[in-house]
Amino acid sequence: MIVVGDYDPRWPGRFEDLRQRLAPHVADLAVSIEHVGSTAVPGCAAKPIIDLDIVVAEDAVVPALISRLAERGYRHEGALGIPGREAFQAPAAAPEHHLYSVVAGSRPHLDHVLLRDYLRQRPDEVRRYSALKAALAQRFRADSQGRRDYSRAKSALVEELVAKSYAARAARRAVT
Repeated sequence: MIVVGDYDPRWPGRFEDLRQRLAPHVADLAVSIEHVGSTAVPGCAAKPIIDLDIVVAEDAVVPALISRLAERGYRHEGALGIPGREAFQAPAAAPEHHLYSVVAGSRPHLDHVLLRDYLRQRPDEVRRYSALKAALAQRFRADSQGRRDYSRAKSALVEELVAKSYAARAARRAVT
């Protein structure tokens, strides 16, 4: 069974610890280091794994970032099926987390931050998403196939929420 638990108020602190570990090594390459994913949304059920985006200004710095992270023990995993996003496997000794590199303003970057910000403003959507995740976690095993199946099973709702986050952004822009 996949472990999905209630929101843990310690998650922002765990993100900050990871950000502090990474920042000195990538500060000259990064625009920011963002807390993304469900652990970045108060009240959202989640797997207890912090997701971080290292946001860079342009693709040209990504090779240098890959090299710097490799020096810190991260293993570059490529795009993992999401063009414009680079994934990294954390060193075994580090707290468990998912690390990505995205270009500022790119689709993968906006997908992460707009969804996070949308959910932070909509507790009803957080409850809906949390309920689905908890139900799916009961159905799938905690092995690699189960995690893939879990992700696939929640993808329709994630896509719906991402679309709503873009629509909310467009509506805000139309007003201002």
